[in-house]
Amino acid sequence: MELVMRKDVPVEETWDLSLIYKTEEEFQAAVQEMTALSDKICADYQGKLADADTIVRCLDEYEAYMKIQTLVGSYTGLAASVDYYDTKIQERDGRISAMCAEQGSRLSFIRSEILQCSEDIIREAIGKTKGAKGFLSDLLRDKPHRLTKETERVLAAFTPTFYAPEQIYNMAKLADMKFPNFTVNGKEYPLGYSLFEDDYEYERDTDVRRAAFKAFSDKIRQYENVTAEVYNTNVKTDRTMAQVRGFKDVFDYLLFDQKVTREMYDRQIDLITEKLAPHMQKYAKLIQKIYGLDKMTFADLKLPLDPDYDPKVTIEESHKYVREGLSILGADYVSMIDEAYRDRWIDFAKNQGKMTGGFCASPYDRGSFILLSWNNRMSDVFTIAHELGHAGHFRNANREQSLWDTDVSTYFVEAPSTMNEILLAHHLLKTNNDPRFRRWVLSCMIGNTYYHNFVTHLREAWYQREVYKIIDAGGSVNAETLSGIFKKNLETFWGDAVELPEGAELTWMRQPHYYMGLYSYTYSAGLTVATQAALRIEREGGKAVEDWKKVLCAGSTLDPAGLAKLAGIDITTDKPLLDTIDYIGSIVDEIEKLTEEIRQSAE
Repeated sequence: MELVMRKDVPVEETWDLSLIYKTEEEFQAAVQEMTALSDKICADYQGKLADADTIVRCLDEYEAYMKIQTLVGSYTGLAASVDYYDTKIQERDGRISAMCAEQGSRLSFIRSEILQCSEDIIREAIGKTKGAKGFLSDLLRDKPHRLTKETERVLAAFTPTFYAPEQIYNMAKLADMKFPNFTVNGKEYPLGYSLFEDDYEYERDTDVRRAAFKAFSDKIRQYENVTAEVYNTNVKTDRTMAQVRGFKDVFDYLLFDQKVTREMYDRQIDLITEKLAPHMQKYAKLIQKIYGLDKMTFADLKLPLDPDYDPKVTIEESHKYVREGLSILGADYVSMIDEAYRDRWIDFAKNQGKMTGGFCASPYDRGSFILLSWNNRMSDVFTIAHELGHAGHFRNANREQSLWDTDVSTYFVEAPSTMNEILLAHHLLKTNNDPRFRRWVLSCMIGNTYYHNFVTHLREAWYQREVYKIIDAGGSVNAETLSGIFKKNLETFWGDAVELPEGAELTWMRQPHYYMGLYSYTYSAGLTVATQAALRIEREGGKAVEDWKKVLCAGSTLDPAGLAKLAGIDITTDKPLLDTIDYIGSIVDEIEKLTEEIRQSAE
């Protein structure tokens, strides 16, 4: 289980960044082209954006610049994400980030000068442009919150500084934090961030699992004060920006770009906390019963429901599962899946210094790049299906829309990814009628898809909201405060069903999502849309599939409510969320029923 260095990982388990630039020389040429285009835009348009035709020409060249910048930034950023121990890679990524920030500062005049034009001129430009309609419309919406031209230039120059808290957090977590081995019953076990989250949380041996939780918690606790201060800096920066830009509060500021209301945000957190908790408490008790645990603790919640029916899955087998499970989305979608495996879009490797979790990056006019750590579990197959959901979404959006119309609201962006998890599960359920197999698939849905998005990320969202309330009132947070909030958070949701061992309160230290604004709650928002869309596909078939494909192609031409409406779902009401919670409850009830049937048949 000891993690190797990046250089020792089999190349076939890594992604191929040459899909962006084949050689270092090609990359350097792109950097020079980006810089030259930046200089040209400044020379040709600065101080001259006073009419619709000039605005349209400028935005065409600005879009060309942004396409190159996206590729350049992805090339260095993706390399940095898989090896925080490689100082050269980290230095290069830092250098490119600084260069992009400097150029972004110089080019900030574009937005400022356009907004100095009359609304009539801007609307005339909207009518004339082919690709920048969304960009200009968003500028008009943003106008009340824009600052002076010089102020915007300075703020743009500080972009790397604004991202510094997340970078410091990742550096401490992935480069500086070295975990000692731990011993259980005379046997020594290695420990690391990904080893704990990808292996030990699922470990069948209760002594090993709980000892790993304690050893992991003891280590991260040594970094609690610096992590808290970094996060405090991050959230205070958000409040300052909200004040500077004239928003009512930090919540309005952070939700503005998502194009959703505070009511929609609060609804996800409050209804799930209240109405999902009983179902998940029942599921936790079922795990305790099946394993014969003396008590159910926070360290036991990731246990697979049927450990003897949790088959190992190879990377090659995952391709077959995903391909068949998502074939309902059509031949073009299946072709993309084949391309992802064949052309090495996916970084399966487990190595020291690699980011934990998973993500998908889809730079415009290229394929996608998916990060995860492969552990030969069906949960990894669901992760690949999830990330390929992002890939399929942006493959369609990038093909159908301009770069400006692919910036999908984070409220909706997790819908295509979580949709794929549900489609995969529904496909598996149709392949085998055996009660044990059915229970296994359903428990994958609850223990992976819904737990991850409706429990893990939703508890993060509850915690975030409490933190921002403190910050919005002019306060600060420290390690003691954050641990106290998270402990209350877990107690509120799990009640008496789950015991919280020392260290559970430190869960606030484990996610980078907190440095991405109000992102955590959007996982449950996206999965709500995905669940209802998937159930509609089950009922209606082809018509619902075609509507979903239209959603994938729409990019950001519609707000989240508009995208959901295109899929036949009204998220302006609480019905989709309540129906989804009821659906989760029905799955838990069926798992419980199947467990009793399996027990009786075994007697």
